[in-house]
Amino acid sequence: MRVCLVQLEVNLAQPLAERVAQACETVRSCAGADLVVLPELWPQGAWAYREWEQTAEPLDGPTVAALAQAAKDAGVMLHGGSVVERAGDDLFNTSVLLGPHGDLRAIYRKIHRFGFAEGEAAVMTAGDEFLTVTGGELTMGVATCYDLRFPELFRRLTEAGAQMFVIASSWPERRLEHWRLLTRARAVENLAYVVAADACGEHHGVRQAGHSVVIDPWGEVVAEAGTEPTVIDVEIDPARVEQVRADFPALRDRRL
Repeated sequence: MRVCLVQLEVNLAQPLAERVAQACETVRSCAGADLVVLPELWPQGAWAYREWEQTAEPLDGPTVAALAQAAKDAGVMLHGGSVVERAGDDLFNTSVLLGPHGDLRAIYRKIHRFGFAEGEAAVMTAGDEFLTVTGGELTMGVATCYDLRFPELFRRLTEAGAQMFVIASSWPERRLEHWRLLTRARAVENLAYVVAADACGEHHGVRQAGHSVVIDPWGEVVAEAGTEPTVIDVEIDPARVEQVRADFPALRDRRL
């Protein structure tokens, strides 16, 4: 199964239409992949919450339409990162999963909002449904950035059949070691792949961590990016999930 993680630099000084066009061209360059993943809130900026009211789009808006066309052109399943979605009076941090014909397969509205009493936690409405979806030869559980700190979500995804966790993120550089620790922990404790695309660069004074990563079900790093814009393009073995779970059947021994 071929997976491409697109580590984008979020430059809010660049017009949105140009950034969308560049991201879509990168998606097209991944033609032939089974899954392509973009970072969290790359169109509007994960730290530009004061502008979200003006920059939010409905899911039938131009950004998702452009992503759908890129997925169709490349013939890939595309996790479009996430966008600031306007739905009625509410704003959501919403991930879209698009099929290789540009069809909208599923959406995930981020459950855990970051910021405590500020930022995302103050401006956005929390999602209340977790998501698993079949992608390639594996069942994927979908999560977004801050969700990574809540292991109960990943255990519920595992119980629902997830063999791989797909995570879009805009994780800050100052907490890079938490990113590395938590991505590996979610893989190890659930004996599942972790495929996590992070943003890079800086916006609103917040430096992004980069270090997008693919981790196998034994917790071994398959590939990891640095801090520059890049594409991680790797082959993973879907059979490894069941192999590891059979060789080390820890999930079978759960009591709580």
